[in-house]
Amino acid sequence: MAKRVHQPREDAEFDFILGMSGVPVLAYFTGTWPKAIEPCRVTDLVVEGIAEDYTGRLTAVRTDITRCPAATERYGITGAPSYVLLKEGEAVAHGMGPMTITEVRKFLDGHL
Repeated sequence: MAKRVHQPREDAEFDFILGMSGVPVLAYFTGTWPKAIEPCRVTDLVVEGIAEDYTGRLTAVRTDITRCPAATERYGITGAPSYVLLKEGEAVAHGMGPMTITEVRKFLDGHL
């Protein structure tokens, strides 16, 4: 089974995934500090479902803020969880905070 959600270990790997994706990318940024852990775990489950539902239309990338600081800065991420929808490497939409699967679908469908 193909990996549904990519998890880059560093900025170079994040950029590689962006460059190889032939479809829009949903990059969601997570954190490991105490107040971010639970909302980010919930977001993991939501995005896993989204990645399955949007197979072939979207690449999902779980981006750890501490492992990918350049990507975090590039897209103006100030908290976790945060979402950025990218088309050809350019941000077309931003979202922040925990979202339900329905909210993420609305976020995506307006831009896909």
